[in-house]
Parts: sequence; structure tokens; C-alpha cells
Amino acid sequence: CACVRALARYARRCRFRYYQNVCTLSYSSVWWDWPRWEREIDWMALNGINLPLAFTGQEALWQEVYRALGLNQSEIEEFFSGPAFLAWNRMANMFKFGGPLPQSWHVNQLSLQFKILERMRSFGMIPVLPAFSGNIPSGILRLYPKANVTRLGPWAQFNCSFSCSYILDPRDPLFLQIGSLFLSQVVKQFGTDHIYNTDTFNEMIPPSSDPGLPVCIDPQAIWLMQGWLFFSAAWFWKPAQIQALLHGVPLGRMIVLDLFAETEPIFSYTESFYGQPFIWCMLQNFGGNSGLFGSVESINSGPFNALHFPNSTLVGIGMTPEGIEQNPVMFELMSELAWRKEPVNLSKWASLYAARRYGSTQENLTAAWKLLFASVYNCTIPHYRNHNHSPLVRRPSFHMNTDRWYDLADLYKAWKLIIEAAPSLMSKETFRYDLVDVTRQVLQVLTTSFYQDITDAFHKQKLPELLTAGGVLLYDLLPELNRLLNSDRNFLLGTWLERARSLALDEKEAQLYDMNARNQLTLWGPSGEILDYASKEWGGLMEDYYAQRWGLFVHTLVECLDSGRPFKQDSFNQAVFQVEKGFIYNSRRYPTKPQGDTYEIARRIFLKYYPQALKRL
Repeated sequence: CACVRALARYARRCRFRYYQNVCTLSYSSVWWDWPRWEREIDWMALNGINLPLAFTGQEALWQEVYRALGLNQSEIEEFFSGPAFLAWNRMANMFKFGGPLPQSWHVNQLSLQFKILERMRSFGMIPVLPAFSGNIPSGILRLYPKANVTRLGPWAQFNCSFSCSYILDPRDPLFLQIGSLFLSQVVKQFGTDHIYNTDTFNEMIPPSSDPGLPVCIDPQAIWLMQGWLFFSAAWFWKPAQIQALLHGVPLGRMIVLDLFAETEPIFSYTESFYGQPFIWCMLQNFGGNSGLFGSVESINSGPFNALHFPNSTLVGIGMTPEGIEQNPVMFELMSELAWRKEPVNLSKWASLYAARRYGSTQENLTAAWKLLFASVYNCTIPHYRNHNHSPLVRRPSFHMNTDRWYDLADLYKAWKLIIEAAPSLMSKETFRYDLVDVTRQVLQVLTTSFYQDITDAFHKQKLPELLTAGGVLLYDLLPELNRLLNSDRNFLLGTWLERARSLALDEKEAQLYDMNARNQLTLWGPSGEILDYASKEWGGLMEDYYAQRWGLFVHTLVECLDSGRPFKQDSFNQAVFQVEKGFIYNSRRYPTKPQGDTYEIARRIFLKYYPQALKRL
């Protein structure tokens, strides 16, 4: 009984179980159809999610609001970005790039949103709906030249052709007018459960240190905001500014997402957000990158530390990855912790996870997962951001990040154990996925080793060694990795591109969506403004993008040694940019069905590269 009462008390403190990041809608679910959305919402229900983000289809409503205000169609089209970049259009980071949005997009997304909301509510979830944050199209200035508007500075590496958004002052009467028009549309079309998300100043600096807050148009409204801004611009957001922002609405009428709490908990130095309720969130991933990663010790203890913090205002825990469909074990652990009243025994949990995931109690698998949990899934470096910096998925140079947070010997041991267990488990999709993912991780690590060999050989002017290391990387390792990824349906570029094209009504729309889908993964902007931020290790992308860049790098270095000329990074960057851009417009169709035998490919890679991997330790 005492245990049940304690659990009930904990459940009250963790009333909310939040899911998704505003970026997830662009990095992961942008091209989803209804069956894929339905599967995700069912997964949410199975994992106890009761506060999911529901942002789909809002541009259709904004279009109606802008038309009602008097904007013409070209002014509206100049504002909306393309589908793959809408998350940052909504947060006032950028506009126009990748657009214009076709009318069929609005119709399709609105229809999806109705189904999404119905399904979420049928499970008793509270969908978090969008609200007005002050981000406006420049066309508003034509209609309201005296409005109190600030133009923000450029975002990331973008220039003002696509960024430097216009922000309307919350104290201007027009703010209330636009906010009311939009919210009345939201309530009319989507219904409401009275929780709204608005993110002002995402990675941007407010025009003044007293940013104000959106006026509550719904008298029952609770505003949910991502606390990312306090971390990304910590030099601006000092205690006085944070307190002013948080106290812009009465206590209890706002919920703050402590977005990256496993690494950068904000609650601990803001006196629990100065009294406003907050949700402890695991961010875990940037850009939807591939790559094994976790910080299990921090995740296992963090929510409980937040709960016992003096005068804690914790009201839930959440998962806020920028991209999903990677590292499923982290989502399993995090969603389970919502039901626990104390941390789990991680070694025991990892053992049980192996049995649950494969329906097998083979000792090899238990041992493999214990090793992974003690190494690659347990990053303990302070302030570490899980952004895949592997040379494999970055533009080649002599200044690449080769750091790791774990002991490679543990990864290689786990790989060997998984390969040994494979023959009897290849009928299980979960096992095949993990076999590919762990093998992919090993080849990612070995790419770093070959990169180091290549650069060492170049600096020592040893052409034979350069040709050997470059040859193995270009003509064996990367093609083998591409074959491995092509053998599993979860690692195919073709699926991402086909989903994008399938939403188009005609070839012109299909080409627009195809460009959006490819650009986000690679250049992230017209000229590589956020290059490789959303990298993915997928079959097809490996062959036609990453391998092509490495080929150019190695061949350039060989030419430099042959001719006695120095390597010039600027010249290489110009040449490789043509390769990167070439991929975006190559119009090649990629497989949407797996090809080849995963086990045979993985075993062949193991026999070739496991001895080498051990030698390089």
C-alpha cells in the first residue's frame, strides 16, 4: 500500500508526459501520410504520452488570417518557407526558402491535422496547439506602416534574403488583433484543450530585455514554451530577463519545457523557473542524425533530482528530440521512467531490454546491451551535445572532430556478440535493425581512423600510404556501408524522397518537395548555411553524397602530392559545393525496398574489419 501511495504521489507530480520538439515536425514527420501518423500516435498511447505537440496544418489557418488582414497571395507566398523548413519559419528564424507552398499542401496538411487531433483525443491526450508569437510577413508593413515592428538580425549563416524576420511588439494593438484572429481560427477548426505553444526568440535575441508575452485570448489558456532560448543565448538571458519573461503571465498559466535537461538543466539555476511549472525533458538528438548516443546515467537520475529540488515546480517529464527514428532504446528508457518513483538499475534494465526487444534470453545479447549501456549510451562529458560530428558525414577538411565519449573496445565487443547471435534472430525486425545500426556505428568509427591515416600520410608526404588508406575507404568501406544500409527498410534515402514526392499533385510540386527533402539533409540552405546539420547515414545518400565528397578529397590530396602544390581548403570547398549541389538536383530515384541479405553483408564486413578495428585500439 505504501508503495502504491508513493507511486500515486509521483504520478501527480509527473502529471504530464510530453512528446516532440517543434523541429521534429520538419526533421522527421514532414512527409508522413496518415497511416504513419496513426502508428506514431498509437506508439504515444502505448508509452503513456498525454501531452503531444500538434502543429500540423497551421499554415492553412495563417493563410486565412493573412487574407483577412488584406495581404495578397504573393506576399503570403513570399513568407512561408518550403515544407522541410516550416519549423524555422514558424519560429521567426527564416522565410521563403524552399517555397512557395502549394495550395494542395495546405489542403493535405489540414486534412491530416483533423485526423491527428481526433486520434490523440480519443486516447485522452491533450494536443498542444499553435499560437501567435509576433512573427509577421513583411506585407503587414504595407497595410500597417505605423505598427511597432522590429526587424531581427540574420539567423545562423543565412543573409537577409531568407532571414531577418519581422517581429510585432506584444504591446501594439495589432498584436492582439492578429493573435485573436489566429486563435479563433485554431479553436474553430481544431477545437481546444487550452494548452498552446509559442516560441519567441528561438536562437534570436529580443529587441529589448523586456520581451513581453503573448496576451491570453483564451481565458483558460496555458502557454507552453520551449526553454531552449535560455540555453542558446545564455549571455543575454540573465536571471532578471528570465524572471521578467516567465512572470509575464500569472504563475501556473505557463509550462516551461526544460528542453535539454539531461545535459543543461535550466531549473537548477532559475529557482525552478521562478515558480512556473516545468517539464524535465530529454533532448537526446540534434537534426535527426544517425549515430548511437545516450546519456543514460543522467536520464536515470535527472527527473528524480528535479522532483526533489527545493520548492520544485516539476509537473512532468518529456522527450524532445529534434529528430526521431534513431536510438529506440533511449525512448524506451525515458518513457518507462515516467512510471518509476526512483531510478532503475541500469545494468539490469539493459539485460531485460534485450530479452523484451528480441524475445530471446541469449547471454550474448544481454552482455552486448550491458556493454553498450556502459559505453556509447553513457555519455558523461559535461555540456556534451549529441550532434554527429563524425568525419563520415561532414565536409572533409584537416580540422575534423575525431573525439569520442566512450571506449571503442566496448563497442567492438558488443558488435562481436551481436554478430555471433545473429543466425537464429534474423527473422526479428528489431534485431535486424540493431545489427545494421551497430555495424554502421563501427564503420563510422573506422572512417575516422582512415581519415586520420589519410591526413597523416599527406602531411608526411607518403603517397603510397595515402593511396592505400584512401583506396580502402573509397572502394571498400563506404560501398560496403552503403550496401549494408540498403539492406534494411529503416535506412533508405529512397523512402524519405518517395514520401516527399507522393504528396505532390504534379511534377512541378514533386520537384519542389524533392529539392526540400534533399536540401535539408545536406546543404540546409541555398549555399550550405547549416551544412550537414541534419545528416543521415542512409543507403543512397552514402553512395551519392558522402562517398562522392570523400572521393574528391582523396583525389585532391593525391594531386597535391603529385604536383607539389599545397592543399587549399577554400578551393576544395568551392569544388565540393558543386558535388553537394549536384546531389540535390541529380533527379535520381533511389530504392524504396531493401536489397541484399543483411546478415551476409554484416558478416562479410565483420570478417574484414573486426581484426583491423582491434588493431587500431
